[in-house]
Amino acid sequence: MKGLRGISHLSRRAYAAKGSLPPLSEPLSGLKVSSDAFHTYQDVHVTKLPSGLVIASLENYSPASRIGVLVRAGSRYETLDSLGVTHLLRLASGLTTKGASAFRICRGIEAVGGSLGVTSTRETMLYTVDCLRDHIDTVMEYLINVTTAPEFRPWELSELTPRLKLDNTIARQSPQIGVLENLHSVAYKNALSNSLYCPDYMVGKITTDQMHTFVQNNFTSGRMALVGIGVDHAVLKQVGEQFLNIRSGTGTVGSKAVYHGGEMRNQTGDSLVHAAVVAESTAASSAEAMAFSVLQHVLGTGLRVKRGSNAITKLDQAISKVTAQPFDASAFNTNYSDSGLFGVYTISQADATRDVIKAAFGQVSAVAQGNLAASDLSKAKTQLNSEYLMSIENSEGLFEAIGTQALTEGTYLSPEAISQKIDAVSSADVINAAKKFMSGKKSMASSGHLINTPFLDEI
Repeated sequence: MKGLRGISHLSRRAYAAKGSLPPLSEPLSGLKVSSDAFHTYQDVHVTKLPSGLVIASLENYSPASRIGVLVRAGSRYETLDSLGVTHLLRLASGLTTKGASAFRICRGIEAVGGSLGVTSTRETMLYTVDCLRDHIDTVMEYLINVTTAPEFRPWELSELTPRLKLDNTIARQSPQIGVLENLHSVAYKNALSNSLYCPDYMVGKITTDQMHTFVQNNFTSGRMALVGIGVDHAVLKQVGEQFLNIRSGTGTVGSKAVYHGGEMRNQTGDSLVHAAVVAESTAASSAEAMAFSVLQHVLGTGLRVKRGSNAITKLDQAISKVTAQPFDASAFNTNYSDSGLFGVYTISQADATRDVIKAAFGQVSAVAQGNLAASDLSKAKTQLNSEYLMSIENSEGLFEAIGTQALTEGTYLSPEAISQKIDAVSSADVINAAKKFMSGKKSMASSGHLINTPFLDEI
């Protein structure tokens, strides 16, 4: 009977939208907004505390809320003697803390219909909780415990060893993951060369002290952002001031990524060859970053329709002229806080790989030589604009956009501002980006039956 009452309660909340509602630009009855809010109610609010902690929120009055803590503590901040710490830290998110046992965390969040998730990149770790807004206080307690007071009991860490091994096995079986990991390994000398996965020789050897040291050095207020959707800004600000100021400062300053360049080949029996050829591009905050994003869409970003055709992209048109075999080709573009990689990623049959890679490479060269029609530039801008706007239509994409900007820049640019930056990219900007790729030192990673895959110096 208790479950039935809970369901009917949710149903009444859901169907309340059928009545006459006030405009979304005004607060709903019974809900309070931040007293110091100076924007409209539907704007993103960003506050930076004296400790360096950034608070960002969007009160959209949704019955479901998402709250997260972003930390500048990705794998690039691992030291040589602690490689794999972030992988283990990701798996250890639900373990016992100083304020709650692993059972209590799991049972407490599930009891209110919530969920706890952890993801990581080479630069950040993101802890998120989802719940009905009526239970924000409950899940917030566990989120704070997980991010600020982990214990890392040795016997609990040892129980995660099989999961580490499983993750590594899955990664090895994925050609795409392998190529991207190898690509970063050869492209950089340090920092960004660190893998997202724990090295096999470190599995089961990471100690409690290493975990605590990493958290102490990186989980500081100056490296954190507290982000929420469907929650009042004043609530988040109060939580940040009371509970996330335990370790002030910027923590350990990570080393600047040093681009190196090189090649790594993984010879397997797979008839499909995955290959990536890249050069250093630019940092995410650079003015050139948007030009590389537009160039990526000029060349093509891969299939957009399942089992569909990608014949309208520049890469597809160029490769179709040299082979009749099926293939997939897309421009590769990723940006970090102090560097970036741009190039081409191809998947092709083993005997056609040489022609496919050279054709894709030649298409970038054509753009660098000024072969860029105004219609192609306009189409690429429209695609990039649409891709961004569609990515923030759902709560996950919007949360990531708000959190990333808040953590890295301490502010938030509206969709209109992003669109203006895209529209401001000129033909010369895109051509210069292509020239930078062509003149830059290359890195290459490939996997499959490499009998007909060119070496880097042969392209």
